Amino acid sequence: MNPTAPNHSASGQVTFLGAGPGDPGLLTLRAVEALASADVLIADPQVLDVVRVHARAQVDTPLQASTDEASIPAGVPALRDTANLVMAAARAGKRVVRAVAGDPGLDGYVAEEMLACAAEGIVFEVVPGIAAAVGVPAYAGVPLRDAQGADVRFIDARSADARCWSEVGASDATAVVSTTLDTVAAAAGELVSAGRKPDTPLTVTVAGTTTRQRTWTATLGSVAQVLKAAKVLPSPDGGQPVIAVVGERSAAAQRDRLSWFESKPLFGWRVLVPRTKEQAASLSDQLVSYGAVPHEVPTIAVEPPRTPQQMERAVKGLVTGRYEWIAFTSVNAVKAVREKFEEYGLDARAFAGIKVAAVGEQTAKALVAFGVKPDLVPSGEQSAAGLLEDWPPYDAVFDPIDRVFLPRADIATETLVAGLIELGWEVDDVTAYRTVRASPPPAETREAIKGGGFDAVLFTSSSTVRNLVGIAGKPHNVTVIACIGPATAKTAEEHGLRVDVMSPEPSVHKLAEALADFGAARRDAAVEAGDPVTRPSERRPGSRRRARS
Repeated sequence: MNPTAPNHSASGQVTFLGAGPGDPGLLTLRAVEALASADVLIADPQVLDVVRVHARAQVDTPLQASTDEASIPAGVPALRDTANLVMAAARAGKRVVRAVAGDPGLDGYVAEEMLACAAEGIVFEVVPGIAAAVGVPAYAGVPLRDAQGADVRFIDARSADARCWSEVGASDATAVVSTTLDTVAAAAGELVSAGRKPDTPLTVTVAGTTTRQRTWTATLGSVAQVLKAAKVLPSPDGGQPVIAVVGERSAAAQRDRLSWFESKPLFGWRVLVPRTKEQAASLSDQLVSYGAVPHEVPTIAVEPPRTPQQMERAVKGLVTGRYEWIAFTSVNAVKAVREKFEEYGLDARAFAGIKVAAVGEQTAKALVAFGVKPDLVPSGEQSAAGLLEDWPPYDAVFDPIDRVFLPRADIATETLVAGLIELGWEVDDVTAYRTVRASPPPAETREAIKGGGFDAVLFTSSSTVRNLVGIAGKPHNVTVIACIGPATAKTAEEHGLRVDVMSPEPSVHKLAEALADFGAARRDAAVEAGDPVTRPSERRPGSRRRARS
């Protein structure tokens, strides 16, 4: 806060917030708190999507312009006019968050806006972020200091003068240079002219901390040739910012051991997940941990049963004590029962005295969110078969009621019903919802599926194969096909797809793990052969290898 400035009673307050260099996970807890309470969000265009997800749905975002003035529509203020937007919102009594890329003090040019707030007595605070010059080298595997210690100098090539280049060039400090792709060679030349040896190691990182990150290792004297040989330059994207680290700590031998981010097994892979966001949440998180970029595409839609009377009788039976158990086989089943409860004015207390089973972890989480803690979740395989392994047989002495309520999809298999009957239970097998084929995804997604824009697709059931092909077309033959089990793999092959990866267990998380193992083996083979590491979508169809399951 600025405790010395007077505060006008009608004024709001401003939070100058650093959004980090690109990875959404690098936002601080304080930043997330500030965003959640903002009335107005004024963000640099490159971080708008990173910060907006933490803001309220009603938040006003008056600045969504590009930094390229030629592309700014008439009437939309340019970035240099954000001070006016900040001040106007604050004068109106709003809580304003001004988000900048990196850190406000090192990366953002917001000091002028802070001074304007101070001049008018508007209360403001600063939430530091991870500066690009610090975060990007860390993600590139280039530590700026080690046990021996060293001076670290930060240079912005856009504003550096001759004295700055001379001082850094005459020292042996690690230099972190903020520049652009097409001017990095010129910056290297400035350092050589100032006294640095041409063979001084150098790394150049573009799109740092994101899954588009790429790093090249060179020397001050060879960087232009390295970027040209990599076909990075010349490029229409040459104006994009880069972080260059100059010094012994950026040597290739050291970076090979410390490059933890770009060496993730699925780094940069676009992975198609044919499930809804709710179903795919934990799976997508797992894929992100492997460096992938998951893209969820629903292949089924959920609709109420055609004849709701059976469901209505079963829910009323829950209240009147008809059942000893209720078994949920999916998140959709939980949702269907919850909606029926709300229709009748019931809540989780209606489960009192009833044992509750959930077929897997995601279903259990949905129940907990409803206010119900499951009594039984499979200890082994997260499936109907796994649930049956742990389900107790009916005991006339200890079980006063012998009936189980099983709300499920109209196309569900009979495995659980048959198993419960074999254990001595009576089962009310009730259609709680219907599954129908989802609407086709956007044209851009369909083209990416058919044209090889995705690196892999995860099929979690035979229906996801049939429905995806039906609504979007067959995945391109460069796309890695991963299936959860033999039945799903058979369906994929029947649709003309070559299966590359098979999960060792019928679990979506084991399937993602198997895909990561495939990606790691593929990467290791490229490194061993001295080939560049590429994604499947970057390879020609004829070079694709069949994977081991």
